[in-house]
Amino acid sequence: MLILLPPSEGKTPAAGGDSVDWTSLSFPGLNTYRARVLEALGTVSAHEDALALLGVGASLKADVERNTRLHAEPAAPAHQVYSGVLYDALGYGSLTAAQRKKADESVLVVSALWGAIRFADRVPAYRLSMATALPDVGRLAPFWKPQLNAALAAATAGELLVDCRSSTYAAAWTPPPAQTVAVNVFTEAGGVRKVVSHFAKHTRGELARHLLQRRGKAPQTPAQLQKAAAARWTVELIEGTARKPHTLNIILPN
Repeated sequence: MLILLPPSEGKTPAAGGDSVDWTSLSFPGLNTYRARVLEALGTVSAHEDALALLGVGASLKADVERNTRLHAEPAAPAHQVYSGVLYDALGYGSLTAAQRKKADESVLVVSALWGAIRFADRVPAYRLSMATALPDVGRLAPFWKPQLNAALAAATAGELLVDCRSSTYAAAWTPPPAQTVAVNVFTEAGGVRKVVSHFAKHTRGELARHLLQRRGKAPQTPAQLQKAAAARWTVELIEGTARKPHTLNIILPN
């Protein structure tokens, strides 16, 4: 089983330490493409209209300035850099040592800057969305798609993929539908379902934590994933097709 996560919008900068070691990152075949995105991001971030070009507000000026010196910025494990609702709910720091090892092995983060990384990969804090278009790179989702298809094929072969990504990051890589379960979260009241972004992020983080903390074998089929999730939530599984992944709907009371 592999759990696919989006990065968080906000990042927690490392307090100090060495800069990113490209040779130590997972999926080193992506390094050429990572370097292209990093260079383009640095150029855009140094532009006088950088905030507008990256689609962020004035409160994020320091984050954008950091983008211009990412080669030298201190790096930290991805599970420390990524923060926010989903990552708070996953709570890596409060997992046991065995559970953290499981997380390092079974979580993949699809990133606008790095393509795909694992929790133990050390990276600097950055500001970049997969929805952004960069000069000489273009829109990032279609830029990364063929690269991730090639880089992740071997790593994900035969694995059940629990896809907790948002639609923005799901657009960057489409794994084989037969082995993929996309996770949706709804609130329900009076028979009416609604998608609420905050609850979706939080619940996907809770699901990841639940799967990492479970004893015994990890789910290997969509039905086994449904059973594992049903121990905590009201769920339904919608079977996939040749072109669409399976879907696990988690239904929360309103």
